[in-house]
Amino acid sequence: MSLLLQGVYTALVTPFTADGSSIDFEAYEKLLAQQIDGGINGLVPCGTTGESPTLTDAEQRELIARTVRFAKGRVPVLAGSGSFNTKKSIEASKAAFEAGADAVMVVMPYYNKPSQEGLFRHLTEIAKAVSGPVVVYNVPGRHIVDLSVDTLLRVLDACPNVVGIKDASGNVLFCQELMLKARGRIVDLSGDDPLTLPLMAVGSKGVISVTSNLYPRQVGEVVADALAGKWADAERKNSRLYPLHRGLFSEPSPSPIKAALALKGMMNASVRLPIVEATPECVANLTQLIKTFEAS
Repeated sequence: MSLLLQGVYTALVTPFTADGSSIDFEAYEKLLAQQIDGGINGLVPCGTTGESPTLTDAEQRELIARTVRFAKGRVPVLAGSGSFNTKKSIEASKAAFEAGADAVMVVMPYYNKPSQEGLFRHLTEIAKAVSGPVVVYNVPGRHIVDLSVDTLLRVLDACPNVVGIKDASGNVLFCQELMLKARGRIVDLSGDDPLTLPLMAVGSKGVISVTSNLYPRQVGEVVADALAGKWADAERKNSRLYPLHRGLFSEPSPSPIKAALALKGMMNASVRLPIVEATPECVANLTQLIKTFEAS
């Protein structure tokens, strides 16, 4: 299907069995059904929220394939395929497209701390190795080296199939400068729920959301209102969601969102090491946040 990078794409969690040894595909398909029913605009398996660093290659391929089969072309599937290894990122990207993904999302290399030239070569090698659309994922809080606007512009010049960025820079000025200089050649999607509206105010077209795992329709309404220029409505609805956005990142993700989904009966809260389950204090806080949100 054609790729429309706009609205709300959900950064899907990966449900595990209670001991974390395997993927709970029954719970996963229950989550996918909730997302489709909630009017989500796209599905993002195997990202950070999906605990991709702890998935085997076979698990990653199966998750993507199942997501594609479940989506049935109703919404695009943007599959995470990046790592700190360029060759493996190429292999994973090719495998994602073979599994039917509509596009791939490539995170900046973590741990290696490459230069801007290294980031440029990493991205262009991957993009040139595949024929489908590529979305760059910039989250410097996790990979230390921040992709610069100038480096990304060089990538766009070299690789027209780089079509979007998941912008978790935490810097509104990055988005504003990119929108001014790229002149429509790339779509910015917020990668940080609390910053979605500030980024949309300077040109972002939506969000790759964690909170939408829990409340897809409500997150979608905020973004739809902003896209329609109904900023007062968007801000009012977002003010209800904002405490949840913060609560879902009060401990290392995805522990809080999995705890929240467990509270809603969607899955158990198990994660894979080195991530650990949310603390009792976090769960108690999420319980109250959910109660307050649903009563408002």
